[in-house]
Amino acid sequence: MEYLVLARKWRPQIFEDVVGQDHVVKTLRNAVKLDRVAHAYIFSGPRGTGKTSVARILAKSLNCEKGPTEVPCNQCANCREITEGVSLDVREIDGASNRGIDEIRELRENIKFSPVSSRYKIYIIDEVHMLTTPAFNALLKTLEEPPPHVVFVFATTEIYKVPATILSRCQHFDFKRISVRQIADNLGHISKEEGISISDAGLSWIAREGEGSLRDAQSIFDQVIAYAGTDIKDGDVEELLDLKDRRLIFELSGAVLERDGGACLKIIDEAYYSGVDIKHFYQMFLGHLMNLLTVKITDGDSAREGRLVLSDLPDHEMADLKKMAQGASRDTIQRLLDILMEEENDIRRSMEPRINLEYAVVKMAYLEPLIPVDEIISRMEGLETRLAGSDRQDFAVTRQGGADQAVDTGTARQEARTDQTVNTGTGTYERAADDSLWQDLKGFIKEKNPPLSSKINSGKFLSYEGDCLKIGFPKDYIFLDDIRSTSQMDILAQMAGEFLGKKTTIDIKLLEKGTHNSGGTASGATGAINNTKNEALQHPLVQKVMDVFKGAEILDVRINGSRR
Repeated sequence: MEYLVLARKWRPQIFEDVVGQDHVVKTLRNAVKLDRVAHAYIFSGPRGTGKTSVARILAKSLNCEKGPTEVPCNQCANCREITEGVSLDVREIDGASNRGIDEIRELRENIKFSPVSSRYKIYIIDEVHMLTTPAFNALLKTLEEPPPHVVFVFATTEIYKVPATILSRCQHFDFKRISVRQIADNLGHISKEEGISISDAGLSWIAREGEGSLRDAQSIFDQVIAYAGTDIKDGDVEELLDLKDRRLIFELSGAVLERDGGACLKIIDEAYYSGVDIKHFYQMFLGHLMNLLTVKITDGDSAREGRLVLSDLPDHEMADLKKMAQGASRDTIQRLLDILMEEENDIRRSMEPRINLEYAVVKMAYLEPLIPVDEIISRMEGLETRLAGSDRQDFAVTRQGGADQAVDTGTARQEARTDQTVNTGTGTYERAADDSLWQDLKGFIKEKNPPLSSKINSGKFLSYEGDCLKIGFPKDYIFLDDIRSTSQMDILAQMAGEFLGKKTTIDIKLLEKGTHNSGGTASGATGAINNTKNEALQHPLVQKVMDVFKGAEILDVRINGSRR
């Protein structure tokens, strides 16, 4: 007996054998079971997904001697003849070679006659989209009202080429690409029945090469068996199918994350001289980084459930992705994807895509790594603690000899009180050197409007006379323009009036450097505090935070331990 290739030997013979087309199988089985079989069907979808095989199974279900039945026996004469392709009542017509109007006219004459030995005459027309327009037109009337003993089944890989007038007269079933996992399971069953030893990884590689076609994958499996025999090693599959691109993709991503630009160029060079298409290699690399990002932001199982591409990956590749994701931050992977996607149009249109890819990969490799936000915050807190260590004394401004002078508030609060008092809506205040009125007003504003409070916190109380509150700020104060805006001045005046119990105006005065303090500022001590704040604002960590969070604003810089 001549050798049968696996695609023919393991062709589905009953509905249960069909892989990956459950929606079609369930509908057709119920149609046979409930005696609701249509007079015309059209099956569309990619090659090798089971269109013609399902048409044959449907023919056997309708013409089986024990039927009509949803499970043909495959033992009776009718079933055997249909399986062998010699049945007089089930005709398989190639639409590509019988595409003219003459062939369709002959078909129209033949369908008038009753079946020879079966219940139905069944016409299976493969690649029906190849029929000419006159042939389609000649088929219309017959297709709409065929004799009761005739069933048409059309199959096509290009459904958009079939006229709408034909589609409207048929029940349409769309066959899907079969997943890598389903194909691998089918090949695993075949290998077990055939006594062939092969790893799950090897089966997954073969299944992926099938590109959603079970027939193609079975043909590739046949080729691998012919090459390696019944004991197939992973190296045999990799060598025959030239799967270097998969290995190189993992190596390239590893080199990028390790910031090894030289290794990246060597890997691309190896891929180029191995015959790998650079544009295809780029697309694979892009998909690989997207898989890596998906694994990073989810755990492996939920990633597979949420993204079908990941569900097709073999377990060993999934494990490699998880391991690689542990060594890179989410922000870093996203930036790598951004760079790679920016080069897409250039690589697609370039006459030398290798150069474009090399440039993009080197740029990715030498990209400055991002520091996670929680680490930035931790470092900034440490910086703040160190800076606050030498600036813990509180200072207030007193007037001596016509000039401002910094004095320790621990002493100032015990000195130089005047006999002035101010009655406010919340209490009566004696004018003192520490300006308790200003401090309480700031506390009041902090409760009502924290952002505004943080901006005026460093202001110096100058005076409160004639219902006018004068506040001083240095000329180079970072929030000066914001505070002096009309909207902020109105809010500040409203809140001051609410606190003081009467309508109040605000007057902002500019102070020269060295004359300002949050309880005020003056001389060297507060100048040191301002210098410390400016240093903090210019610190690289702060700049990184501003780069990461686009549109962010610095509301205030505070020294740990200082009095508000």
